[in-house]
Amino acid sequence: MAHQSRVARWVSSTATLALLTTQAAVGQAPSRAAVAAPPVAPIRAVTDDYYGTTVVDPYRYMEDLQNPEVQAWLKAQNDYTRAALTRIPGRNDLLARIRQLDEAATARVFDVRRLPGGRYMYQKRLATEDVAKLYVREGLTGEEKLLVDPVTLSAPGSPAHVINYYGVSFDGSYVAYGASPGGSEDAVIHVLETATGHETGETMDRGWFGNPSWLPDHRSFFHTRMQKMEPGMPPTERELKSKVYLHVVGTDPESDPLVFGYEVSPRVKIEPADIPFVVTYPGSPYAFGVVAHGVQNEITLYIAPIDSVGKPDTPWRKVCDVEDEVADFTPRGDQIYLLTHKDASRFKVVRTSLTDPDPAHAEVIVPPGDAVIQGISLARDALYVQVLDGGVGRLLRVPFAGPGVGTPERVALPFDGAVWVAAADRRLSGIFLGLTSWTRAARILVYDVASHRVSDTGLQPRGPFDDPRDMEFEEVKAKSYDGTLVPLSIVHRRGLALDGSHPTLLYGYGAYGITLDPFFDPKWLAWIEQGGVYAVAHVRGGGEYGEDWHLAGKLLTKPNTWRDFIACAEYLIEHKYTAAARLAGDGGSAGGITIGRGITDRPDLFAAALDEVGMSDAVRVELSPNGPPNIPEFGSTKTADGFKGLYEMSAYHHVTDGTAYPAVLLTTGINDPRVTPWQPAKLAARLQAATSSGKPILLRVDYEAGHGIGSTKSQRQELLADQWSFLLWQFGAAGFQPRGSPAVP
Repeated sequence: MAHQSRVARWVSSTATLALLTTQAAVGQAPSRAAVAAPPVAPIRAVTDDYYGTTVVDPYRYMEDLQNPEVQAWLKAQNDYTRAALTRIPGRNDLLARIRQLDEAATARVFDVRRLPGGRYMYQKRLATEDVAKLYVREGLTGEEKLLVDPVTLSAPGSPAHVINYYGVSFDGSYVAYGASPGGSEDAVIHVLETATGHETGETMDRGWFGNPSWLPDHRSFFHTRMQKMEPGMPPTERELKSKVYLHVVGTDPESDPLVFGYEVSPRVKIEPADIPFVVTYPGSPYAFGVVAHGVQNEITLYIAPIDSVGKPDTPWRKVCDVEDEVADFTPRGDQIYLLTHKDASRFKVVRTSLTDPDPAHAEVIVPPGDAVIQGISLARDALYVQVLDGGVGRLLRVPFAGPGVGTPERVALPFDGAVWVAAADRRLSGIFLGLTSWTRAARILVYDVASHRVSDTGLQPRGPFDDPRDMEFEEVKAKSYDGTLVPLSIVHRRGLALDGSHPTLLYGYGAYGITLDPFFDPKWLAWIEQGGVYAVAHVRGGGEYGEDWHLAGKLLTKPNTWRDFIACAEYLIEHKYTAAARLAGDGGSAGGITIGRGITDRPDLFAAALDEVGMSDAVRVELSPNGPPNIPEFGSTKTADGFKGLYEMSAYHHVTDGTAYPAVLLTTGINDPRVTPWQPAKLAARLQAATSSGKPILLRVDYEAGHGIGSTKSQRQELLADQWSFLLWQFGAAGFQPRGSPAVP
C-alpha cells in the first residue's frame, strides 16, 4: 500500500511496487538449525461491533510492535522461515543464477536529468555494487563525476542508505538530495555543491516526501517536511499536518520559514491528511502549491508569484480543485496544461490561462479516445504525451507553434512496449525517453527534434541477457465472473507446450488506478529457465482502461479486483499453461488484498501464494501510520459503507478454520512505513492456526528493510531466490525437495 498514483511525482514514490523487480528484502542470515514447528501465537480475542456486525480479532495485541512478546514471536517466525528455506536443495544454485543474470550488465542507470549546457545527472549502480550512486557528466560521452555515494552515510554494520530523490538548482550549481536507511524512506535532505562535490553541512530530517524545488536565485529551495512526532503522539499522526518550508543554502534549517501546508495560509484549505508541495519551473514567475489528498489522484492546485512565497499573506489563487478531476499539470508562460478525467474516463489534455484559470471551459489539446492518456511532460519544442493504447505504450508530440500548438503526432519507437518520459527540460528541445517490454530490458533513448528520430543515448549499457530471443509473450483476455473481459499478459519460453505442466506465477495489484505496464528484468530468466510461466492480471482497480476501470475496483466495488484475479488464474488452468498444483498467486502492498482474498475465496485454485508486504487487515488499516492518507482509496470504518467495504476486502477476517489453504510465504520489513509489519504478521498467525492442508505458512521478517523501496541489489536477489525456491518446492519440482526433515511438511 503506497502513495502511488499520478500524483506520485509529488509524493515521491516511484514505487510503487515495481513489477518484475520484486520489493521487500532479505531477513537475517540463514540459520542451519532445524525448527520443529512455527511458534504458536496466543489467541487473545478482542470483539468489536461495527454497525451491528460482530468482528472478532484474535491477534489485536500484535499491533504493539514494541511489545517484547510480539518481537520475540516475529524473531522466532523468521528463524523458522530461514531454516525452512535454507533446506531447499536448489535454492543456492538458483541464487547463483539470479546473481549472474542480474550482474551481467556493467551497470544500471535510472533517474536521469537533462540540463542545459550538455550536462546530465543520474543514479547508477555498478554490477559490483549494492546501491546506486549519483553522478554528473558533461556531454553524453564525457567523463562522469561521482557526486553522492550513499554508502558513506552508513556507519559500519548499520543498514544501507539509498538516495530517495534529488533536485538540481536551475543553474546546476547545487543539488539537494534525500537519503534514508534500511528501507525506511524517512529521508534526510543534504545539500552539495556540484562543482566541488562538497556538502554545505546543513541537513533536514522528516523528508519522506521532501521534493526539493529550487528558486531562481539558485541558492534556496522549497521542501516538504512531516510533522515532528512528540512523545505520546499516536502513530496515525506521523503522516498528518505536513508543511512546506523555504530553505536558503548555508542557513539553519530549523529557522526555515513556513510557506505552505496545514494551517499556514487562510487562503488555502488543507486537511490534516493532505500532503502539500510547492513546485517551481525554470523561467516561470509562479510558484505552484500542490495539495495531494492522500493517495487520491485528483489534486488541488494554487499559484502565487514566486517572489511572494514566504512573505506575509502570500496571494495564493486556486487553479483547480478535486471536482475538476485533474491528475497532472505543466505550465508554459501564462498558460497551463492539465491532465484530467473530467467527462473523459480515459483522460484528456486541456489548456487554460493562469491569469484567469477556468478548467471547466478549458481548450481541449488532446481529446479523449480509446487510449488512456497517462502523463504529460513539457520541453521547449513541444508537449509530450504518454499514452497506453491497448496495452502498448505510445508517445505523442504536440508541437508548439508560437503561443498555440500544432496537431499531435506519434513518435516512432523502435519496438512496442512501455514508454515514459525519462527526462525533459523546458529549456531544451527534445526529450529522453525510457522504453521496455515484457522481453526487452529498459533502455534510455533520446528523441531528436531536427531528425524526428529516436536513438540510444548510450547511458544504459546493454547486458548479454537484456534481449533474450527465446522468450515471448501473449496478450489475452479472461472472462470474469460478471462477463467483464480482463486483460492478461503471459510471458514464457518460445514454443511453450500447452500441457498444464508449467510452474506458473500470476501477479496482480489493482489499486490507485496504477497500470501494470510491460517490464523486463534479466533476473526473470532464472524463473523462465525452470520451465516457468509469468503472468500479469490487469484487474479492476488499476488504470488499464482509465478511471472507470479504477472505480470498478475501489471501495464497495473492490471485490471485482480479486474476482478478476481468480478469473485470470482459471484462464491459465483452462488453457493448459499450468494446473492448480503448479499455480501460485502473487500480490504485494495494496495487492495484498488481491492475493489475500484470492486465496481465502478460492484456496483450491492455488498450490502456493506470495504475499509481499501485503495489506491484510483492512478493518484496522486506518489506525496505522499510513492509514489516514489511504482512506480515499479504501474507505473508513467511520461510515457504515466504509466498514462494509473494508471488511469485505480484509483477508485476515475471511480466514476460516479447518480450510485447506495453499502454502503461503508472507514477507514484511520491520522498517516498513507503508504497510505496518503487524498486518502480514496477523495474517500469518491466523493462517497457521486455521489451515488444514499441512502446507507451510511462512513469515519472512527483514530487520534491515521496509516496504522494498530502498532495498539493496543483494537483498532483492536473496528475496527472489527464497520466493522461487519456495514455489518450486511446493510445486514438487525436482531438485527443490528437502530430504528427511520433519521441520516443514
